[in-house]
Amino acid sequence: MNTSVPRTRLMLVTPPVSDAGALSFRLMQAFAGGDVAAVLLRLAPGDERSLTERVKALAPPVQAQNVALVVEASAQIASRGGADGVHLTAGIEAIAEARSSLKQERIIGAGGLRSRHDAMDVGEAGVDYVMFGEPRPDGSLPPLAAVIERAAWWAEIFETPCIAYCPDAKSVPALIETGAEFVALGEWVFAEGADIRTAVAAADAAITAQHARRTAR
Repeated sequence: MNTSVPRTRLMLVTPPVSDAGALSFRLMQAFAGGDVAAVLLRLAPGDERSLTERVKALAPPVQAQNVALVVEASAQIASRGGADGVHLTAGIEAIAEARSSLKQERIIGAGGLRSRHDAMDVGEAGVDYVMFGEPRPDGSLPPLAAVIERAAWWAEIFETPCIAYCPDAKSVPALIETGAEFVALGEWVFAEGADIRTAVAAADAAITAQHARRTAR
């Protein structure tokens, strides 16, 4: 039995958030469903002060559950809001600026990667994770097969952790099998009428089953 095989963990990717209180309630429901490592907080448009206040409202309850809060915003908003890190999609220069501002004190992640070359570039820039498969700016999603291929390629070769974005419940098992360190459950788990606790529990159970198979080899 190979007990050294790492276990994939879950990330939650929120829809654009304007009401921090309502989101906090949904997140507590999600955390009750299973092992969630991190939340990627996406913010609805607003001025810098209002964005920072939303982060400030969410950081303490999330972190109290031993879950990291990463914000898709500027490094300044993430830092002032007390988040654990920042998620960037703007390329190498933005990563360098964030690293200069945040030093080694907070997580810096990279998404919006269109090619293997882009991924390797941000990896060399020293990001703490790369994400594949997240929604494009127009809301469309890359093909699942392409996300599986890219995540499996990265997880096999590189040490920097990889997050595979999951577009729906049925895609969870295939993305776990890539070996990605994290699988991100997207907006679909936050949809009106969705049972977020059950969705997280099902994904967590799939991870547990896959991990048992791998450690038994």
